[in-house]
Amino acid sequence: MDIDVLGTLAVREKGVSITPTAPKPRQVLALLALHADQVVPVGMLTEELWGAEPPRSARPTLQTYILQLRELITVALEDGAGDAADGTGDRRSAKDVLLTVPGGYLLKSAQGTSDVREFERLAGTGYRAMDAEDYPQAARLLREALTLWTGPALADVHTGTHLQTQVKRLEESRLCALDQRIEADLRLGRHRELLAELTVLVSRYPTHESLCGQYMLALYRSGRRGEALDAYQRLRATLVRTLGLEPSSALGKLQRSILMSGPETAPAVRLAQTAPVTPVG
Repeated sequence: MDIDVLGTLAVREKGVSITPTAPKPRQVLALLALHADQVVPVGMLTEELWGAEPPRSARPTLQTYILQLRELITVALEDGAGDAADGTGDRRSAKDVLLTVPGGYLLKSAQGTSDVREFERLAGTGYRAMDAEDYPQAARLLREALTLWTGPALADVHTGTHLQTQVKRLEESRLCALDQRIEADLRLGRHRELLAELTVLVSRYPTHESLCGQYMLALYRSGRRGEALDAYQRLRATLVRTLGLEPSSALGKLQRSILMSGPETAPAVRLAQTAPVTPVG
């Protein structure tokens, strides 16, 4: 089974889509897909669909949604009948793919692909390359990981409590990978190439200190010291106004380094060495 959630929801069995069009069955499939090969308790599914006070009909309605998913799986298995055997000559049924287990349900991925797993593998390898100061490799791996995102996670799925938590977790993972990929590119001297991207990012995430610090560095290294200092002041004003907080000491140190530097043509590498930016999160 192939599972994609980093964008719109797409789940395929034998290359055939089993993604329903109705909103609540899509919710059920999304939660099962994010926990593929793990038991998803009935209580978690009902809370996802109906909140803390599910209706009396919740359990039979959930069973109906499971039945609808199995019908889609059955069609997929029949369409892919040429390779539907499990390796022993036996044919798999929908109940072998979407299992009823004590207390809940389990969706078997059967070593299929998962964009989340691939993202985490590539990002993890990229982080290790960063630790080893192999910045070209880190930039390449993290960029490859980020290309797996085609939009916000589960962009076309209504999300309840549990899916919202998962979407937030995935977004934090994406931001962390983005932060490190930009850091690797800065280390490689790609500051001018990053300016357009960072301009959009600091507008989208106006309180994200690490992105602001990277934007300041890219501006400074491009000979735009005044704009770098303006970026700091905008972030500070936003933090004070919305959160009642001052910027971190690391960002303050970077601001002072830029403020006290010589002409705008001063070597940027010296700044990077004396005022590193620590990623947030």
